[in-house]
Formats: sequence, C-alpha cells, structure tokens
Amino acid sequence: MEATCGTALHFSSPWIGSGKIEVKLNGFLKLSQKCRKGYEVKAINTRELQWRTESTRQRRVSSTALHACKDSRAPTLESGNFNTCFDGNWLLKNKAQDVSSYLNGRCIFLVGMMGSGKTTVGKILAEALGYSFVDSDKYVEEFLGGSSVAQIFKQCGESIFRDYESEALLKLSSLPRQVVATGGGAVVRPINWKYMKQGVTVYLDVPLDALARRIAAVGTDSRPLLHFESGDPYTEAFMGLFTLSKKRGESYLNADATVSVQHIAAKLGIEDLSDITPSAIALEVLLQIEDFLQGNNTTSVPMLP
Repeated sequence: MEATCGTALHFSSPWIGSGKIEVKLNGFLKLSQKCRKGYEVKAINTRELQWRTESTRQRRVSSTALHACKDSRAPTLESGNFNTCFDGNWLLKNKAQDVSSYLNGRCIFLVGMMGSGKTTVGKILAEALGYSFVDSDKYVEEFLGGSSVAQIFKQCGESIFRDYESEALLKLSSLPRQVVATGGGAVVRPINWKYMKQGVTVYLDVPLDALARRIAAVGTDSRPLLHFESGDPYTEAFMGLFTLSKKRGESYLNADATVSVQHIAAKLGIEDLSDITPSAIALEVLLQIEDFLQGNNTTSVPMLP
C-alpha cells in the first residue's frame, strides 16, 4: 500500500510501542513511503491523531508523576524501552499549569489534623501555582499582636480563638490565588466550611501513628489541645490526637478532595510513611484537585478518555 504525502495514518502493529522502532510524532504523523509488511494502516483525521497523541502523553505523565517525585531529582521513568528522566520540580510546575486553568484563581484550603504537613505542603503548592501562602493560625496570631495560639488558648479560651479563626477564614476566602493551611480544628464549625467552599478544600489524611511520631519528635508545647500526663511524648501525642480525631473525623470528609499518604505510599512502594517527600504529597494534591474540578466542569472542559 502506498501512503501519499500528507496522509495521516494510524498504525496497528505489535512493534509499535515496543521500542524496536522509533516513531516521531510532531502533532500529527505523515508518511510518504511504502508501508512495510506487517503493518495495518488506515487513514484518520489529523486532528484526531494529534488529540490522541497529546491525551496519551498526559495520561502517562499523570500515572508516573508520583514515582518521579519520590526524590528531589526524579528517577528514570520507563515507557516501553524508552527511558525519560523528569525532574520533580518540573513535574509540579507542569501539573500546576494544568490545574491553574481549572482553578481560575480560586483559593486552596488545606485541612487535616495537626502535624499532617499542611504548612509544608502548602508552601510547595503555592510556589508551583504562583499563589500566596497563608497559615490561618499565623494570620490570627499576627492580628492579635503576635500572641501564639497556645497563649490565646490559655488567656482567652478555645471558643474565643475559634471566633478569631472564623473571622480569618472569612477574610481569606474573599481573596484570590492563595493556598491556606488551616488549623486542625477549623473544620468543627459549619460556618467555616461555608467560607472555605468558596475555594477548593483538600484533606491531608495521615494515620495517627505517623502524626504522633512527628509531634513527639518536636514536642507538644505548641499544641494546646494535647495535654495528657503520660510522661511519654509519643503516648501523650497519640492519645490527644485520638481524642481529637473522634470529634473531627467526619468533618474532614466534607473536603472536596482527599489525599491519603497511605495511598501515596502504596503507589510508590514505600513502607515507611516518613520516606514520602512533601513534593510527592503536593503533586498528589494537584492531581486530586484536577480530578475534582474536571468533574465539576465537564460542560466546558472535555474529560480525557
């Protein structure tokens, strides 16, 4: 069969994708030579081929993104017999650009238990998206002249702090292009959800054992709700977190998207959750936000097949 110049062709062959031959796709494929025996050729629309090629590329990047962010320098990714090396920062930036078109300037509110990494992950997300980063606890502290959350709890009580927290979330929800790390208890007041739902809410789900280890490593002095006289920092942190989780667990499920570090660990083949980098979590946040926003905008943005 003779393929005339300018004809877009779709190849169906056991060789394609095996790495035995190289096919260069530059938007669409054009051939002007005789097809070798063993190929099945049929003409298709050039735009369709271009779309299929781009869609396949995007799916491959998404499916391997978490593996690529396992280290600060991404490991080699394999596709057939072709090796491609991606930098973790590049992947974050690339995915952030994709997600930005869906976000359209909306804020991202990170919710989760204390110690779940909201501040660390939030700063990475903000940098990748070109957003500002705000810690709602710090926002309240600055508003009150620098008093720490622990001091506010001690001097005014939790209820007063929650009033200031709600006021802070109200103000922050009206500002565009921000990643907001909320306090662990921000989810207990329904009015706060009304404010946060002006943007996109993401729940960072970390097992209590991992949280307790993180908090015990740095101490509980800055955690006013962790007061268990056990003498053992880990047990003190775990018991406090366990009590709080029973009060807040269902509230966290109101978030638009959930990012489970256990799920990330399973994807990466990691046993110790502490080996998961904040960049890997940030990338998963972007992927989950993209899935959520695509689901809410199917009329204006086509879903990938």
